[in-house]
Amino acid sequence: MPNQTTSNPKKTKLSLDNLPDLLTVREVAELLRVSPLTIKRWGKRGKLPAIRINSRGDRRYKKEAVLWLLGMQPKGD
Repeated sequence: MPNQTTSNPKKTKLSLDNLPDLLTVREVAELLRVSPLTIKRWGKRGKLPAIRINSRGDRRYKKEAVLWLLGMQPKGD
């Protein structure tokens, strides 16, 4: 079993300066100060498109799309 005493990235406070390229539902919800359910709804409506990963279909969101939603960066692709 891996050593779980290493730093947990979920414990670090997200800021716009250190965003990963792909964000989880929870991370996006925290940044936008809305419910994770709202993020999922926005994905279904096309407001914030999600990338589905793995066999469970977990959602990930591109950093650029989240920044665009915040009005901080033009939508690239």
